[in-house]
Amino acid sequence: SKTPIVDIRTPSEWKETGLLQGSIPIMLFDEKGNYDLKVFLEKLNQSVDTKKPFAIICRTGSRTSILAQFLSQKLNYDVINIKSGIVYAKRLNLPIAPYKR
Repeated sequence: SKTPIVDIRTPSEWKETGLLQGSIPIMLFDEKGNYDLKVFLEKLNQSVDTKKPFAIICRTGSRTSILAQFLSQKLNYDVINIKSGIVYAKRLNLPIAPYKR
């Protein structure tokens, strides 16, 4: 679909599995579990129109389930959580592009 997809995983995860084709990589949690919500929201708002629906994806859906709830309840964003994450997307043979950076 034309709904933007934001991949919130870490750069090492993006390198390991690639990204759903056309998705936007914006890391939320780093490898140690730390995050800077202000920086994440700034990048998110620069990358997608948060007044329209958009989707978020992580590895298995656990990080996005927390983030989707926060974004929808606290910020009124129309956010779609891609449950089961990139692991499931790969099982479905959805188009995956290598991460280049």
